[in-house]
Amino acid sequence: MIDYDGRRFYNPADDDGVIAQYHQQGNLVWADFSGGNVRRGTVNGTCDSEGILGLAYTMVLVSGEVVVGYTLSTPEPDASGRIRLREEWERYGASATTGISYLEEIR
Repeated sequence: MIDYDGRRFYNPADDDGVIAQYHQQGNLVWADFSGGNVRRGTVNGTCDSEGILGLAYTMVLVSGEVVVGYTLSTPEPDASGRIRLREEWERYGASATTGISYLEEIR
């Protein structure tokens, strides 16, 4: 299993300064993130034996909009040991949408 505790990630396709700091205890995983258009965000969920994350997320944007959703994040480790997360996400509510994005680990 991948240990996510202390790892930091960002989205290189939307490099707006949002950084996520991950924490882990057993299979419980959570992260806090902020920067750019995000005043505050959190994810909470679990990690399976292959390092796949099932996470619920919430964030408050600078505009005041509250965004909630779910993401399934699959790790893609590279030769250096850094992790790239492939996120299949779904946003709920008035701005409901789905998509795929990638997060890169910051070393």
